[in-house]
Amino acid sequence: MLFVHYPKCTTCQRAKAYLDAKGISYDTRDIKLENPTAEELRTWWKSSGMPLKKFFNTSGLQYKALGLKDKLPAMNEEEQLQLLATDGMLVKRPILVGGDFVLTGFRPAEWDGKLP
Repeated sequence: MLFVHYPKCTTCQRAKAYLDAKGISYDTRDIKLENPTAEELRTWWKSSGMPLKKFFNTSGLQYKALGLKDKLPAMNEEEQLQLLATDGMLVKRPILVGGDFVLTGFRPAEWDGKLP
């Protein structure tokens, strides 16, 4: 599994502790140092079954500074993916990528349903 996170994010820290407590092995990736590419995001989005908007960090400063609440509805999916690929801080985190699932954000009940 791949755990994409921002180390200073408290939600990411809780998610990491959750994975560690369950003894689940994973590779980590700092979203700020190694932002997901548009192609990775496209693959993860398609695998997740979620709306693309769920991949945006809507509570983040960058999201608000760019006025994306008003701009996203007018953007097509490719434009949104390209935008997400420009800055890891725009991406909802953590992201957990497994063999047959992708989870964004940390909701323990949802993670319990996908993890062994």
